[in-house]
Amino acid sequence: HQVRLTRLHLERIEALDPQVNAFITVTADLALYQAEAAQQDILRGETRTGKPLSPLHGIPFGLKDLYHTRGVLTTSGSKFFSEYIPDRNAAVIDRLLAAGAITLGKLNMHEIALGVTNVNPHFGACRNPWETTRISGGSSGGSGAALAAGMCLGSLGSDTGGSIRIPASLCGVVGLKPTYGRVSLRGVTTLSWNLDHAGPMARTVSDAAIILQSIAGYDPLDPASVNIPVDDYTTHLEEGVQSLRIAFAADDFFRAKTDPEVFAAVQAAAMTFAELGAVVTEVDFPNAYEAARANGLMTVCDAAAFHHQRLGEQPEDFGADVLQRLQTGAGTPITDYITARRTQAELRRQFEIFFEEYDILLTPTTPVAAPAIEGPDAVAQAARLTRFTAPFNLTGLPAISLPCGFTADGLPIGLQIVSRPWAERLVLQASHAYERATPWHESRPPPGEE
Repeated sequence: HQVRLTRLHLERIEALDPQVNAFITVTADLALYQAEAAQQDILRGETRTGKPLSPLHGIPFGLKDLYHTRGVLTTSGSKFFSEYIPDRNAAVIDRLLAAGAITLGKLNMHEIALGVTNVNPHFGACRNPWETTRISGGSSGGSGAALAAGMCLGSLGSDTGGSIRIPASLCGVVGLKPTYGRVSLRGVTTLSWNLDHAGPMARTVSDAAIILQSIAGYDPLDPASVNIPVDDYTTHLEEGVQSLRIAFAADDFFRAKTDPEVFAAVQAAAMTFAELGAVVTEVDFPNAYEAARANGLMTVCDAAAFHHQRLGEQPEDFGADVLQRLQTGAGTPITDYITARRTQAELRRQFEIFFEEYDILLTPTTPVAAPAIEGPDAVAQAARLTRFTAPFNLTGLPAISLPCGFTADGLPIGLQIVSRPWAERLVLQASHAYERATPWHESRPPPGEE
């Protein structure tokens, strides 16, 4: 069955990807080889090395193209890496392969992960399967689009200002940014040493929990990794939200620049949580604007530091939007950067105190549904997309996006659920309760009908 499942996904990629452009590289031969091996393992009832089978055994994945894959092109969406073939895997790719996952290929992304539209000048725009004139979101746009269109069953994304949650929101799938330090970043092309997160993307919350279970854990070779035991994310999913203290962010920062349809959907989600037995309180969330601003400043400065040599020697090989942001980062006064780092330390503590009073926070994931790829409003809309996601990169808090409705135009709306450090289990538990109580995750875009 694993070989047939893999062939079906490869056929689907061949049929749909010319319209969506979610893949940069398709590794059909490798996927079929892995599927054959997985099928033999399943028939045997254990792996070739005698280990028990994982829930991911034989499941077809697409990988964001900044995860280094041994012997497979890894472009990071950039002209600079357009011929780069790593000689070793990223740490989480090794974990995923050890769990028996099948890799269908490498997914389109915003160039060097510095942007949220996935309009890539080198590999083409990744289009939203719900409406192909609209963006898929970024920077993990290929992951969101491939999942929504049924071209893979699981994916890995990365998130520096919202790059897992934004495409999850715009494409109507699930994306989890774990706590900073929960998942290894070794072998993942850097955007910001201080803000990058690796995490799962999937069609359902339970699938995201299974993937996180496989990839989470301490990596002594990753300086950002933290040695804290990994929870059991799957066995507690059904425990519900009875008596949870839930904060619903309803102040001007979360309301004023949000499309009324989006805010109404998130407000309805808050009511659903109350009906499920949670204690829901509308709150003013502290200093979210300052957090988003500091995150944006640190992102471009860190990216400019990482790409310093390329920026100095071949700036013309960057796309126009990415080059502008890198030059902004390179030109930022050091005092501004130091102030942003201090803001980060202060807000981490402040948000930790907030989550002593509440268990989880509800916000919209993005203020708008998927904007058009082209048009006078496209750039301005894209700049708004990180407004509600970036604060939780700065503070390193676990945050998930899951579907919570549709606009009148039929575009997905995302709900963001956030909690205290290391509380991924609680985030997944609350998300699963909401998902089971609502129909949104069952919808598929027209090309995704099966």
